[in-house]
Amino acid sequence: MTTAMKVYRQTSLGPEGLQQFDEPNPPSPAGRQVLMRVRASSLNFRDLLSLKNGIPAQYIVNAGRFPLCDGAGEVVAVGRGVTRVKPGEHVAAIFHWDWIAGPIPYSLNTYGRGTKGNDGMLAELALVDESELVHLPEHLSFEEGATLPCAGVTAWYALHGDTPLVPGEDVLVEGTGGVSVFALQFAKISGARVIATTTSPAKMETLRALGADVVIDASRGPGWYKEVLAATHGRGVDVTVEVGGPAKWDDAVAATRENGHISMVGALGGRDKAMSFEFMIRGLHLHPTRVGSRLHFEQMNRAMEYHGTRPVIDRIFDFDEVPAAFEYFEHGKQAGKVVIRHG
Repeated sequence: MTTAMKVYRQTSLGPEGLQQFDEPNPPSPAGRQVLMRVRASSLNFRDLLSLKNGIPAQYIVNAGRFPLCDGAGEVVAVGRGVTRVKPGEHVAAIFHWDWIAGPIPYSLNTYGRGTKGNDGMLAELALVDESELVHLPEHLSFEEGATLPCAGVTAWYALHGDTPLVPGEDVLVEGTGGVSVFALQFAKISGARVIATTTSPAKMETLRALGADVVIDASRGPGWYKEVLAATHGRGVDVTVEVGGPAKWDDAVAATRENGHISMVGALGGRDKAMSFEFMIRGLHLHPTRVGSRLHFEQMNRAMEYHGTRPVIDRIFDFDEVPAAFEYFEHGKQAGKVVIRHG
């Protein structure tokens, strides 16, 4: 192993502020530490927010930190106290390093790895505690594994973390972003019927190919909830995986059955503190997700391995192309995940 590694640090706001450096390798692992060679990472909307200062300042205290919360690779070396992993094994780092199982910890940093108190995965090597790692499903590549920690676990938790999905229920997903595509896949392997919307008519066939039972063209603007109601005989869906947030969720609220369940996983539509009166009058249950715990990650991995589920990757960029990857990601034209191959 060489004595230097390549890393990216955020030196100024925006993707153009990402600068590549050669830096000394992390120290040899001690105690319960694990040295991981990061083979791939992937991009999330949360990473773009971080680069553009769209995350509240109290969550970002590491000037010049390594960005990106997603990373997968192989174990290079372990400390003497490590029992969970061995050199050579394929692993991924969890999003919340301090949420192993059970209820959400009071101290949880919502924005996870790569923000407050913890470096991200945009480096060739990472030194982590053994508790922060899960084994990758055996059928997945490093690039596929790198899509899981944020978007994959978020989708799994949105469907199974609060009120577990029941076979035969109807699930609504919006668009072709990473979380939405994972939610579509996980809903199908859980025995649910999936209704998907898209504002890009060209992606309707993509959603059908991924298994969506009903695909709705939402490009004409508000009012698409009527097609959801028509597809459910006026009842509405049992679970909505909401990525737009309160600023744009009127249709999603109207499309969800009375006393149904909305898992809010993002706010792509911007911030809006107003809550729809219809939301309250219909008795909807709101479940704001916080990605998920290590236990949720492990549950998801077992399901993916059993069903042979593979993440959907839109495009893979090389490590030297990180700014270009963010520029591509920002335009929001992808279907599935955008991945960085570290080499």
